[in-house]
Parts: sequence; structure tokens; C-alpha cells
Amino acid sequence: MTQSTSSLGVIGLGNVGEPLLQLLAATGHQVVGVDSDREALDRVDRRLRSLGLKDPSVTLSDDPAALATAGLVVEAVDEDLAVKSAVLRSLHELCPPETVLVTTTALLPLSHLAAASGRPHATLGLRLAVPPAAGGTVEPVRTALSSDRGADVLDAVLEGCGLRRAAFGAAPAADATALVLAFANRAAALAASGEVGRDSIDTAMRLGCGLPVGPLELLDRIGLDTARATLAALHETTGDDAFAPAPVLAELAARGRTGRKARAGFHDYDECGDRAPAERPDGDAPVADRVTSVGVLGSGAMARGIAEVMASAGMRTVLVARDRRKAEAALAAIGDSLTRAVRRGRVTPEARGAALELLVPASDVAAVAECDLVVEAVVEDLAVKRRLFAELGRHCKPSTVLATTTSSLPVTACAVASGRPGQVVGMHFFNPAPVMRLVEVVSTEVSDEAAVSLAREVCSRLGKTVVGCGDRAGFIVNYLLFPYLADAIRLLERPDTDIVATDETVQQGYGFPMGPFLLLDTIGLDVSVAILRRLHEEFATRDFASPVILERLVADGALGRKNGRGFHTARWSRAERTAGVLG
Repeated sequence: MTQSTSSLGVIGLGNVGEPLLQLLAATGHQVVGVDSDREALDRVDRRLRSLGLKDPSVTLSDDPAALATAGLVVEAVDEDLAVKSAVLRSLHELCPPETVLVTTTALLPLSHLAAASGRPHATLGLRLAVPPAAGGTVEPVRTALSSDRGADVLDAVLEGCGLRRAAFGAAPAADATALVLAFANRAAALAASGEVGRDSIDTAMRLGCGLPVGPLELLDRIGLDTARATLAALHETTGDDAFAPAPVLAELAARGRTGRKARAGFHDYDECGDRAPAERPDGDAPVADRVTSVGVLGSGAMARGIAEVMASAGMRTVLVARDRRKAEAALAAIGDSLTRAVRRGRVTPEARGAALELLVPASDVAAVAECDLVVEAVVEDLAVKRRLFAELGRHCKPSTVLATTTSSLPVTACAVASGRPGQVVGMHFFNPAPVMRLVEVVSTEVSDEAAVSLAREVCSRLGKTVVGCGDRAGFIVNYLLFPYLADAIRLLERPDTDIVATDETVQQGYGFPMGPFLLLDTIGLDVSVAILRRLHEEFATRDFASPVILERLVADGALGRKNGRGFHTARWSRAERTAGVLG
């Protein structure tokens, strides 16, 4: 790092400025933080002290003159062209000619801000998808007039505070921001509806999709006021109602709950900015041993995974397939899966042997008549499921709880077909069931509380996390996930959309395990069409409509990873096409 950057400045200590100041302080920089709001300064001072970062190397002030000797100053004030321009201009007049100015604008034109600053050669941008954190990804942005020296100084500072540099590009970054904010906006509206608890929403999306934080906590980190302003700007520009800010964002902000910076948003936070202990997501149940035998209907990947976890948890498990050969093949596949688990150190050889002894193959639904719980995991076809539930209603003992693993079909329809609707619930496992920790337990309007409780108890024995929800299409995860995926596909109506760059920006910028196009390939384009059609039947809005491009790809035989034809056709090797998928 050059000598001129020995003193660094941050002006605007909100959602972006405060965590950036903390990073710089934590990595040993001499840093000055400036904000006109005394309450903000007091808040930052308390947090720095709580984190053990408040020492003579950190100066906090409400006077911009404190920045007069800084070698680099990061501007992180409100996302307003006039406000940012005025702040940058004042810094130009205040700081020495060699001082580098950096703006954190998310949407405003950097070239305009650089020109307004009075030192366009030494004004750069810092593009962040989320507030900075150690090991996070940021993109330094130059204009046509930026000097190499200014870029080098910024790069050295980023490296010195442990931030990884990326090169997303303006268009992919804008697309990723629009996709993720629309997704989070829908989550905010769902939370406000009262149908699903806020902790359940975040837990479901975090565990069901592998996200680093749930969408509501993401909004808290961005800042509800900042997110609302960005959504409003997108709504005004595009006219797309997906960007119309959920009213709850303004309602919470009006009560001072603007997110993590204020220690309160959708969630509460402690002085250090860590989440306060959350409520248990919609009723994780205590472990109980009321269930000793389980039936699993089906022989596909989901049925095999569920049977494996049930037997591994010590329950006698009857797996029913269409014929004996398929049932025995399914048990052999489970044995192979457990062998792989032994090799990876997740299961002991003794536990593998014990689980296999508890598995029973069958080809007749009557084989599950005495089971305490029967889980249906057959093809996602309502007529097929209704026929099976009618059989189960006739064959199973009166106390047996019946569960469907459907991801999008109405649980109520299965319940009615059984003739014992109070005993029917949904248990939506995620694939692969031995690995994924989430189960959505779905209750209908007539589900007996005892049946729901038993399903939760079983999930607890399996080591799963339960989120509860009502019988609504898509439950929680698919209801929020698939409009986001459909939004991504609609980007392809624009000829300059870069699939790879968009995926990489969502993955690196927001920490998602994979971008939307890669996730669509992994789930299966045909499966995605089926789920979107079901959601659209229920909700009948553009958000849930299956895009024409997706429909045409599926009609042409493109199914994604499983047949090597999808959005990322070239990347799928034969081994990847035949491997298990997350869906």
C-alpha cells in the first residue's frame, strides 16, 4: 500500500459505510468515519467498542474536515444523485489533489458522479451487492477518465481489508440486483400477510436453497430504507409490479426499524449487529418415539432418500414400489448410498448395517397397513396421488398418519381422497433427503393437531429442521423461488443478457450457491415448467407464469442437467448428468 493511503476515510456510516469502517479498522488501517447524524456516530462508536475495534487509530466525527488528510475517501451517503454529487464535490475541495475518491453508488451513473466531483481522474466506483464483510466480493469500477494510479490505490485498499475483487460488469450487476431484490420483496409481502412467520421464511429459504441468509435478513442487511428506495427506482424505470415496494418496508422504516444498522428490522440485532436469538421456526417438536414403523411409497430418488433417513433413524421402513423388482432395486440403491456415506465418514459401518436390516421391500400398498406413518413419494401427478391415498385410507389402521411429499400439488385433495382428512399432512422433503436439512410440514384446514405434531416429531428424530405452513401452492420455498427463476428467464428476451455473467454475479455478489440459470438446469427445466404452471393456476399473476422461452426449450427436449441440454449445455459432463441433483 502506498504511503498516501495510510489514512482512509468513510463518509456516511449507514448500511455500507459502517461495515466498511469496521473492516478497515479490523485490518489495522488508520481510519476516519464521518456522519452528520450524531445518533449514527454514537451507534458506530458503541459497536466498535463492543467489537474491540475502538482505539486511537479510529476517529469518528460529524465534521468532514476530519477527512482533509486522508489518502482515500469512500462516499457511502444516500443513493441520490444531487446528494452524492455535492458530497464528492466538497471532498474534492477539502482533500489534497492526490486523494482518491470512491463512491458506493448502486444505480447512479458513475461517469456523472466522477465529473461532478471535480477530479474525474481520481474518482472511482465500488460496486457491492450486499454490505461488505470479510472475505466478501466487491467490484472496483473505473470510468473512461480514471487514472491507473487511482485504480491501483483502491485495489491495494481492498486487498488490505480482505475483500475479493470481481469484474461483474454493469449489466449483469444490475440484473442480479433486480432479481434478488424482487425475490426479497416477495418474501417481505409474504411475511406481512401473516400466513407464514418471518423466521420460517428465512429458515426455509436458507436451508431449502442453501442461501447464506434468508431474504428478510438480507433486506435488514441492505437496509429497509435503502432496499425500498432501490425497488421504487426499479419500479419507476421498468413499470414491473414485482418491484413495487411491499408496504411493510415503509411501515417498518417509519417505526425506526430500518434494519441491522438500527438493531431492528424484520429481525432484532444485538449491539454488534448479530441476529438476536430467533424463535424456533414454526414449531420444531421435541423428539418422541411414537413412531416405530414407517411406510414409503415410491422407488425414485426422493422415495429412496426418505426411506434411507427413516431407517437410519431406527424406524422399520417398508418401501413399496410398483413391483418387487423395483422395490429390491431401490433397496440396493439405498445400500449404495449408505456405502458412500461410510466412505465419507458420515455413517459408521455398523449404522449402515443396522439401517439396511430395517428396510423391507414390498409391492402391495397393504404392506404398510400397520405402519404408524406412511409417506407418499410417487410421481407429481394429482390423479395418481389421489388413487394412492384412497387405497391408504382403506388399508391403514385408523391411527396411521398419511403424508404426501408433493412440492406444489394441494395436500387437501389427497386428504379428501383418503376418507380420513384429519390424518393427512404434507411433508415436503428436499432432494437429496439424506443431506438436505429442511422439511416443510404442511397442515390443511382440517388436519388434526396430533397428526401435525407426529410429523414434526419424526422430522426431529431425523435431525431435520421443520418449518410449518398452510396448504398453499408452492408452500414457502417454491412460492418464493420460482418467480425469481422465471424473472431470470425473462431476461433472455433482451439480446444482450449474459447467462454466465448473471449466474456468477448472483453467486459471487450475493453468496447464493448457484445462479438462477444453473439452478434451473439442476432442478430440471421440465420440473420447473410443471411447478410454475401449478403456481400460476393458483395465483394467476405474471410472477408465476411459465415463460415462453422455458416452455419452448422443454417442448424441444431440453431438460437441463439430466440430459445435458439446458441453459448451460456445454458444462454438463456425463457424470454430472447421471449424478443426484438438488431439486
